[in-house]
Amino acid sequence: MTPAIETRILQKTFGSTRAVAGIDLEIGRGAVYGLLGPNGAGKTTTIRVLATLLKPDGGSASVLGLDVVKDAAAVRAKVSLTGQFASVDEDLTGHENLVLVARLLGFTWAGARARARELLEAFGLAEAAGRQVRTWSGGMRRRLDIAASLVRRLGYRRSYSVLGGMGPGGKTPASRRPRPRSLRPSGRAGRGGIAGRSVPQSIDSYI
Repeated sequence: MTPAIETRILQKTFGSTRAVAGIDLEIGRGAVYGLLGPNGAGKTTTIRVLATLLKPDGGSASVLGLDVVKDAAAVRAKVSLTGQFASVDEDLTGHENLVLVARLLGFTWAGARARARELLEAFGLAEAAGRQVRTWSGGMRRRLDIAASLVRRLGYRRSYSVLGGMGPGGKTPASRRPRPRSLRPSGRAGRGGIAGRSVPQSIDSYI
């Protein structure tokens, strides 16, 4: 079976800085991986290349068998990306945010509401679903952001620093901690995910 992600001697430079220096990766479908490394190790750059936001300077990279340069549009149709900061509408409720995303993706009203309820439950946000997101904690907003990226059932998803706001040592209150099942259901369904983080403890609780 074609790997979900495959890179060969992947390289990316910015001026005299080698951000990615020959990475070889092979990640199977349905796998959930953590991309670990200190700040400046190239995690963000690698994820941006895989998401077709940057073109590599050397080597190759493919997602679900599609070249990230030659087949960039097709890659974008099959993956989702969650960035460092939550991009949800704070004036809407959690439920309304997910319904809005689903409607924009072509869901019927009934389908949008059902998918929103499913994701809110999966991410432990059902009790707060009817409140404006501006009243939510930072951790809850991040979980909602991840949920929004999973409204459409895609082949792969990747995220970076979605666990930001952690306390010293990678600790965070249980109420703000992303649920360990955040990405695992995608893996069990044959989809997968990759998360970049510099704190091993935080990514271990995430995937």
